[in-house]
Amino acid sequence: MKISNEQLSQVNDRIKALVNAGSFYGKKLEEAGITSVSSVEEFENLPFSEKSDLRDAYPLGLMTAPEEDIVRIHSSSGTTGLPVIIPYTQKDVDDWAIQFSRCYEMAGITKKDRIHITPGYGLWTAGIGFQLGCERLGAMAVPMGPGNTDKQLQMMMDMKTTVLCSTSSYALLLAEEIEKRGIRDKIHLKKGIIGSERWGDAMRERIQSILGIELYDIYGLTEIYGPGIGINCPGETYMHYWDDYIYLEIIDPVTLKPLPDGEWGEIVITTLVKEGAPLIRYRTHDLSRIIPEPCHCDSKFPRIDVIKGRTDDMMKIKGVNVFPSQIEEVLRLFPELSSEYQIHISHLEGKDTMRIYVETDGTRDFAKLAEDVAAKVKSKIGFTPLVKVVEIGVLPRSEKKTKRVIDERYD
Repeated sequence: MKISNEQLSQVNDRIKALVNAGSFYGKKLEEAGITSVSSVEEFENLPFSEKSDLRDAYPLGLMTAPEEDIVRIHSSSGTTGLPVIIPYTQKDVDDWAIQFSRCYEMAGITKKDRIHITPGYGLWTAGIGFQLGCERLGAMAVPMGPGNTDKQLQMMMDMKTTVLCSTSSYALLLAEEIEKRGIRDKIHLKKGIIGSERWGDAMRERIQSILGIELYDIYGLTEIYGPGIGINCPGETYMHYWDDYIYLEIIDPVTLKPLPDGEWGEIVITTLVKEGAPLIRYRTHDLSRIIPEPCHCDSKFPRIDVIKGRTDDMMKIKGVNVFPSQIEEVLRLFPELSSEYQIHISHLEGKDTMRIYVETDGTRDFAKLAEDVAAKVKSKIGFTPLVKVVEIGVLPRSEKKTKRVIDERYD
């Protein structure tokens, strides 16, 4: 989808604000002699912005609106390097609430729902984003935050909450606890809004099979408001995104050139009306594609596919580039395996070794299953991993995001 004239006008307004504020991107534009863009071609020649740029601007180098207009900050959840600090004006907060409220509405959630919010509050955008949208919609928020599973389940039962908001990892943990405790008939959940981490079909199916609820995949990142800039509609896995707030491109992560609709590549986002910290052509490193066909739900908002992974998820093992999604594709071929797995990479006696831990329901011999999984993985990536099969529940569950790849070569 090419940028429209209206969107170009909005970009020019943001360019003017960035240059006037003397932000890192404004300086980039000044150095390049760019004050505006008048065509798709000129827009596609604008420089990208990267997370490293945002870190270099720490603490408030991204602030584009006057400080007296900034009402809050949020920060990325990354654990390495300087954090990214994103300032918000009141309009930014309101715009974010509108987008998130649309997500709830797209999922068929109404004022009559009670929304159980488990993501973290504070500097992280997650919890407060789910709450903003809930309050904008007019539904009842139950702002639990993460952790204390006993209390989470008690409140679900007592408050009769109908919507669960969480990471996929915590949704799985809660589902398995509900099953283990035999309290499914006391839980009133109908829908789950899942965000913050990529999750595969196997995990989706496991959560749905235990809880019997509709699951929705919400998209967003701290640098671009937070969660709530897109969600799938009922019966679809593709996600609608709000193109009156963001312009989304798909580029080839190697050549950095825009790709045609339908081709897989890296998502690049431009904020069209953000005041506190507008971003132009921000490289998210998330991998998806634009779906050009109209949706059966008749929404006017465009769509992208599920997030397949990240360009920085890639592991180089024995000279081969491997993505976690490739391993997931293989594991899905074995119905006796659960959705959970871990990849350990180590360097022993001068060579790389990959170990894959998987969980099974016990319906097949562990040794034979490990052998079959290893053979299928080899056919996919070109070398044979060591596969260890364990019982369901042995691998760790997380209240936040599950760490699936552990690279011990750099410990």
